Amino acid sequence: MPETEQLLRRVIEIVESAPGLPMSASVRINKDELLELLDDAVAQLPEELRSARWLLKEREEFTARTRREGEEIITDARTRVANMVQRTEVAKAAELRARQIIEEAEAEARRMRRETEDFCDQKLASFEIVLERISQTVATGRSRLAAPTIEEAELSDLDDDDRDDGPTVFDQEL
Repeated sequence: MPETEQLLRRVIEIVESAPGLPMSASVRINKDELLELLDDAVAQLPEELRSARWLLKEREEFTARTRREGEEIITDARTRVANMVQRTEVAKAAELRARQIIEEAEAEARRMRRETEDFCDQKLASFEIVLERISQTVATGRSRLAAPTIEEAELSDLDDDDRDDGPTVFDQEL
């Protein structure tokens, strides 16, 4: 590259130092010398241009690859954020639903407990009534068993008459 630059600078010097034509902006230069220098510069340019083009191509590829990687990173980050937000929303919705289910279950349990207590109270009350009736029946039966029957009363009266304990109030005359 330095050789091509030197050749081109030499061409510039020649054009600048060339004597001018009278009453014109044109200059006189040695055509053959100038063409030879330009041909040498052109002959050296392809290698330098290839190197420069290769560097430009590498730079463009690197820039494109870096841009793609950056876009992939951004896309991946957005996807992760969306998933995290979605998981967070799903978790919030699940927690809310779980709280609702627990509250509903607790309310249902309270209702069932009240119903069970009411049912047990009703059954105990009816059992109490049945027990009272049975108790009354038992008491009546016991009192009947304890009271003398008519036959026993008559026998008892006869036994009392057969015994002579002496005069009774009824036996005395007034």
